[in-house]
Amino acid sequence: MPLTTLTINQLAQMIDHTFLKAYAQEQDLKRLCDEAKANHFRMVAINSAPVAYCHKQLKDTDIHVGAAVSFPLGQTTIEAKAFESKDAIKNGADEIDYVLNIGKLKDRKLAYIEKEMQTMVDLCHSNHVLVKVILETCYLNHADIINACRIAKKIKPDFVKTSTGFGSTGATIENVRLMKQTVGSSVKVKAAGGIQTLQDALSMITAGAQRIGTSHGVEIINQMKQSQQDD
Repeated sequence: MPLTTLTINQLAQMIDHTFLKAYAQEQDLKRLCDEAKANHFRMVAINSAPVAYCHKQLKDTDIHVGAAVSFPLGQTTIEAKAFESKDAIKNGADEIDYVLNIGKLKDRKLAYIEKEMQTMVDLCHSNHVLVKVILETCYLNHADIINACRIAKKIKPDFVKTSTGFGSTGATIENVRLMKQTVGSSVKVKAAGGIQTLQDALSMITAGAQRIGTSHGVEIINQMKQSQQDD
């Protein structure tokens, strides 16, 4: 949609409100869910263990609970990723963001990446759950990103996602644009990692992102409210 017509609620509905810290306590998770309700964010993005808690907090809302799987390294087997996803779905996850096997991708073991992606897409879609494939682009060259996105264009996860936020760098405009050019209209792109301001978010949307993963969602929405007041 044109940025000039983007409303506050439309932007909020593109934000996955994120808290993926190892030290997450119930007070942190409750605040995350309360902020998501207050701002009408699309999803809360959390690790898989607190899914049931957040699902309960967001009961009777349209805000999704998203579980990060094999996070943040991706270095678990296909079977382990599937088991973690099944457990998260059982506990109330509406979306799964899984980290693909980065080493296999860089080794050009593309049949493995395709099998992994197909397994995860089949599992999630059979349970009416969205699935996002995290590429962790900071460790990839352009050929790696194109290879992963070409597989995604074939297998059709709901999103390809730039980053975990735990790598050496996060989303870049260049990588978002490359991912979108490669997947076309078949798959959406989620930009995550290092997105802290309204301008960051708008730049990623302009480059082709249709979801924004950030722990700064409240600040971004407040900046948009302020910019509209100033106009």
